[in-house]
Amino acid sequence: MPSSLLITMTVRVRYAPSPTGSPHVGNLRTAIYNWLLARKMGGTFVARLEDTDRDPSRYRPEAIAEIEESLRFLGIVPDEWWVSGGPYGPYVQSQRLHLYREAAEQLIAMGMAYRCYCTEERLQEMRRRQQEQGLPTGYDRRCRRLTAEERSRYEKEGLPSVVRLAVPLEGTTAYHDEVYGDVSVENRTVDDQVLLKSNGWPTYHLAEVVDDHAQAITHVIRGEDWMPSTPKHVMLFRAFGWPEPKWVHVPLILGKDRKKLSKRHGSTQFLDFVRAGYLPEALMNFLALLGWSAGEENRELFTVQELVERFSLAGISKHPAVFDYDKLRWMNGEYIRSAPP
Repeated sequence: MPSSLLITMTVRVRYAPSPTGSPHVGNLRTAIYNWLLARKMGGTFVARLEDTDRDPSRYRPEAIAEIEESLRFLGIVPDEWWVSGGPYGPYVQSQRLHLYREAAEQLIAMGMAYRCYCTEERLQEMRRRQQEQGLPTGYDRRCRRLTAEERSRYEKEGLPSVVRLAVPLEGTTAYHDEVYGDVSVENRTVDDQVLLKSNGWPTYHLAEVVDDHAQAITHVIRGEDWMPSTPKHVMLFRAFGWPEPKWVHVPLILGKDRKKLSKRHGSTQFLDFVRAGYLPEALMNFLALLGWSAGEENRELFTVQELVERFSLAGISKHPAVFDYDKLRWMNGEYIRSAPP
């Protein structure tokens, strides 16, 4: 693997889906924004499979083929991904577990993380009491206060443990978001996040940061719903002394009732629209404009090349976007009528 310490001026963005279900239209919009920025800047579009959530109720290996089909249908095949490989592979997180375990041990050695031996029963009881008292739920940092002797005894007893981030108890964590501007969060409001589970598998937070650094990602473009997690990711980058990527959080997608888009509004899975006969050009055009402005108020139809030429992070809105099914049907009709016979 190339040295992640190499400083590159080349834009490298990533689409990082999890195989926990068929791709949602919001996921594909994120992929489109990443692809557009890469093409606009002459950069590299990376796709990384984040398959560390192996909960049987969520993990769906068949979703991998659906992710691949969706990207190919739109014509935004990644420059580097798990299908074709690349210089920063592997591009599947379950094949990179040793990197996350090494990173967790490094954090412990630096005093930026610690082992937690609390049982699930204790954690559930703790949450119940917090809820009863009307307190914010979160870990009470009991294991953060263990003595070296207590830790040694637990290890000798073979107690299972997780690794938690040792969030600073005072001060703030500040970062700049390309859409939302300067953001500052009081550290006391941030939970000591689990980074490595007792089975040795990472949570999203650790794996995401380790891979974004190792794969030289310059811009993290993802949904606004990840903003509460960003301070934890910023802390991790700074703990390791790694350069931070540019943070770009894109607005939520709502239904016409101004509530988060869900099945009650209609189809939300991207491949449902493909199966229904929607053209790739229409879906690309519609999703690109769902939270981003091309800067032309009276125009709705843009070719893929025009989208690339006009794309900029400055055009991404802070405000939620409404998924208008009627508008998508109209747009698809326009593309069908203009298609060559």
